[in-house]
Amino acid sequence: MRLTPFDHCVQVTFFPGVFPVNCYLVQESDGLTLIDTGLSTSAGPLQRAAESLGLPIQRILLTHAHGDHTGSMDILHQALPAAEVMISARDARLLRGDTRLDSAEPQTKIKGDIHSVHTTPTGFLQAGDRVGSLEVIPCPGHTPGHVAFFDVRDGILIAGDAFQTQGGIAVAGTLRMLFPFPGLATWHKPTALESAKHLRELRPARLAVGHGSVLTNPLAAMDWAIERAERNLKGRM
Repeated sequence: MRLTPFDHCVQVTFFPGVFPVNCYLVQESDGLTLIDTGLSTSAGPLQRAAESLGLPIQRILLTHAHGDHTGSMDILHQALPAAEVMISARDARLLRGDTRLDSAEPQTKIKGDIHSVHTTPTGFLQAGDRVGSLEVIPCPGHTPGHVAFFDVRDGILIAGDAFQTQGGIAVAGTLRMLFPFPGLATWHKPTALESAKHLRELRPARLAVGHGSVLTNPLAAMDWAIERAERNLKGRM
């Protein structure tokens, strides 16, 4: 486990350099908000990371329902029963193992590691909600109900798998051969591209992702990734 501090949050990385999986501990006035729960073995290390900051985990937010982001959810809920647990209503269905598509959604099979989580969310995240200092930004594509979190204090965008930086920056759905997994697990690439453009409009000061290092001043890199995703989609048309 590696801890990388930033202004108001700490990136917690499991298996750095091999299959990096990032979670984030965001400091608020009442304690910590944990974003994503990593793998099934991540619960203990995440609790120890919080203890090292001297603050309790008060709430758990999930960017989406893939297993490498929800793996320790049930164990953490048992250890922290008072902590709020929030995810989008759409991806809450995936948490239950329900991969059926709505009639209005692109009829592309949902991909990635979907397995049932027993924890029942205490609330559902919607566009524009504010959870402490974090604004909820819907960014579907990697999954139908994927969300990101924008810290209004310092401009860090915690984007889950809407982007990756491991193996090179990429929009969800763009394969990077050095780290292809987020691309292979993306549900609908055109939707992911539109979400990436929306996230770019926020002009984040930092881009923090589920897999890879945090980028400072990321706008040029985000533009490059969006342009590449557009070229790839046009090539398939």
